[in-house]
Amino acid sequence: MSMKRIIFMFLGLIAVVYIIGCVKKQRAEEIQQPMTMEELTALTTQTNTPSESKSQTIQTPPAPGPEVKLEALPPPGPYKPTAIEIQTALKNANFYTGAIDGKIGPKTKKAIEEFQKANGLEVDGKVGPKTWAALSKYLNPPTPSIEKK
Repeated sequence: MSMKRIIFMFLGLIAVVYIIGCVKKQRAEEIQQPMTMEELTALTTQTNTPSESKSQTIQTPPAPGPEVKLEALPPPGPYKPTAIEIQTALKNANFYTGAIDGKIGPKTKKAIEEFQKANGLEVDGKVGPKTWAALSKYLNPPTPSIEKK
Protein backbone atom coordinates (compact mmCIF):
# COMPACT_ATOMS: atom_id res chain seq x y z
CA MET A 1 0.00 0.00 0.00
CA SER A 2 1.19 3.40 -0.82
CA MET A 3 1.41 6.25 1.66
CA LYS A 4 -1.07 8.34 -0.37
CA ARG A 5 -3.63 5.56 -0.19
CA ILE A 6 -3.27 5.23 3.61
CA ILE A 7 -3.66 8.98 4.12
CA PHE A 8 -6.70 9.04 1.81
CA MET A 9 -8.36 6.18 3.70
CA PHE A 10 -7.57 7.83 7.05
CA LEU A 11 -9.13 11.14 5.91
CA GLY A 12 -12.16 9.27 4.60
CA LEU A 13 -12.58 7.51 7.95
CA ILE A 14 -12.39 10.84 9.80
CA ALA A 15 -15.04 12.31 7.46
CA VAL A 16 -17.39 9.35 8.06
CA VAL A 17 -16.99 9.64 11.85
CA TYR A 18 -17.65 13.40 11.67
CA ILE A 19 -20.83 12.94 9.59
CA ILE A 20 -22.14 10.22 11.92
CA GLY A 21 -21.49 12.49 14.91
CA CYS A 22 -23.42 15.34 13.29
CA VAL A 23 -26.38 13.08 12.52
CA LYS A 24 -26.49 11.82 16.13
CA LYS A 25 -26.34 15.37 17.43
CA GLN A 26 -29.19 16.46 15.14
CA ARG A 27 -31.34 13.52 16.27
CA ALA A 28 -30.66 14.32 19.92
CA GLU A 29 -31.76 17.93 19.35
CA GLU A 30 -34.94 16.74 17.61
CA ILE A 31 -35.76 14.45 20.52
CA GLN A 32 -35.35 17.26 23.03
CA GLN A 33 -37.79 19.57 21.24
CA PRO A 34 -41.45 19.38 22.39
CA MET A 35 -43.86 17.73 20.00
CA THR A 36 -46.84 19.49 18.52
CA MET A 37 -50.31 17.96 18.75
CA GLU A 38 -50.17 17.06 15.03
CA GLU A 39 -46.88 15.20 15.48
CA LEU A 40 -48.21 13.43 18.56
CA THR A 41 -51.42 12.41 16.78
CA ALA A 42 -49.46 11.15 13.77
CA LEU A 43 -47.15 9.19 16.04
CA THR A 44 -50.00 7.49 17.90
CA THR A 45 -51.87 6.59 14.70
CA GLN A 46 -48.68 5.00 13.34
CA THR A 47 -48.04 2.97 16.51
CA ASN A 48 -51.66 1.98 17.23
CA THR A 49 -52.70 -0.80 14.91
CA PRO A 50 -55.85 -2.90 15.25
CA SER A 51 -53.77 -5.97 16.09
CA GLU A 52 -52.47 -4.41 19.28
CA SER A 53 -54.28 -5.43 22.42
CA LYS A 54 -53.25 -2.42 24.50
CA SER A 55 -54.75 0.96 23.75
CA GLN A 56 -52.93 4.19 24.35
CA THR A 57 -54.71 7.32 25.45
CA ILE A 58 -53.34 10.80 25.12
CA GLN A 59 -54.26 13.32 27.73
CA THR A 60 -54.28 16.87 26.53
CA PRO A 61 -53.48 19.57 29.04
CA PRO A 62 -56.47 21.59 30.25
CA ALA A 63 -57.15 24.86 28.51
CA PRO A 64 -55.65 27.81 30.31
CA GLY A 65 -58.17 29.65 32.45
CA PRO A 66 -58.28 33.30 33.35
CA GLU A 67 -55.16 34.65 34.96
CA VAL A 68 -55.35 34.92 38.71
CA LYS A 69 -53.18 37.54 40.31
CA LEU A 70 -52.13 36.74 43.83
CA GLU A 71 -51.69 39.57 46.26
CA ALA A 72 -48.56 39.65 48.34
CA LEU A 73 -49.06 38.24 51.78
CA PRO A 74 -48.29 40.54 54.68
CA PRO A 75 -45.08 39.75 56.51
CA PRO A 76 -45.43 37.43 59.48
CA GLY A 77 -45.79 39.00 62.89
CA PRO A 78 -47.72 42.03 64.04
CA TYR A 79 -49.03 44.48 61.48
CA LYS A 80 -46.86 47.55 61.02
CA PRO A 81 -49.02 50.57 60.16
CA THR A 82 -47.88 53.25 57.74
CA ALA A 83 -47.23 56.81 58.86
CA ILE A 84 -50.36 57.94 57.00
CA GLU A 85 -52.48 55.36 58.85
CA ILE A 86 -51.03 56.49 62.19
CA GLN A 87 -51.63 60.16 61.45
CA THR A 88 -55.16 59.50 60.17
CA ALA A 89 -56.10 57.47 63.24
CA LEU A 90 -54.60 60.09 65.58
CA LYS A 91 -56.49 62.83 63.76
CA ASN A 92 -59.78 60.89 63.97
CA ALA A 93 -59.13 60.34 67.70
CA ASN A 94 -58.60 64.15 68.09
CA PHE A 95 -54.95 63.85 69.17
CA TYR A 96 -53.29 65.16 65.98
CA THR A 97 -54.02 68.47 64.28
CA GLY A 98 -51.20 68.64 61.74
CA ALA A 99 -51.24 67.74 58.06
CA ILE A 100 -51.37 64.08 57.08
CA ASP A 101 -48.10 63.98 55.17
CA GLY A 102 -46.82 60.47 55.94
CA LYS A 103 -43.87 61.77 57.98
CA ILE A 104 -43.49 60.99 61.67
CA GLY A 105 -42.23 64.33 62.94
CA PRO A 106 -42.35 66.07 66.35
CA LYS A 107 -46.11 66.82 66.12
CA THR A 108 -46.93 63.19 65.33
CA LYS A 109 -44.65 61.86 68.10
CA LYS A 110 -46.27 64.22 70.61
CA ALA A 111 -49.73 63.06 69.50
CA ILE A 112 -48.67 59.41 69.86
CA GLU A 113 -47.39 60.05 73.38
CA GLU A 114 -50.60 61.88 74.35
CA PHE A 115 -52.68 59.01 72.94
CA GLN A 116 -50.62 56.44 74.85
CA LYS A 117 -50.96 58.42 78.10
CA ALA A 118 -54.73 58.83 77.66
CA ASN A 119 -55.17 55.09 77.00
CA GLY A 120 -53.00 53.77 79.83
CA LEU A 121 -50.25 52.52 77.53
CA GLU A 122 -46.50 52.72 77.96
CA VAL A 123 -45.53 56.23 76.81
CA ASP A 124 -42.63 55.76 74.41
CA GLY A 125 -43.78 57.70 71.33
CA LYS A 126 -43.67 54.55 69.19
CA VAL A 127 -46.63 52.75 67.66
CA GLY A 128 -46.03 49.13 68.64
CA PRO A 129 -48.58 46.29 68.60
CA LYS A 130 -50.38 47.41 71.79
CA THR A 131 -50.57 51.06 70.75
CA TRP A 132 -51.75 50.14 67.27
CA ALA A 133 -54.40 47.78 68.66
CA ALA A 134 -55.90 50.76 70.55
CA LEU A 135 -55.25 53.33 67.80
CA SER A 136 -56.46 51.28 64.82
CA LYS A 137 -60.04 51.61 66.06
CA TYR A 138 -59.87 55.25 64.97
CA LEU A 139 -58.48 54.57 61.50
CA ASN A 140 -61.90 54.78 59.88
CA PRO A 141 -63.91 57.74 61.11
CA PRO A 142 -67.31 56.89 62.54
CA THR A 143 -70.20 57.46 60.20
CA PRO A 144 -72.53 60.20 61.40
CA SER A 145 -75.93 58.95 62.39
CA ILE A 146 -78.89 60.65 60.80
CA GLU A 147 -81.76 61.34 63.12
CA LYS A 148 -85.25 60.93 61.72
CA LYS A 149 -87.97 63.21 62.94
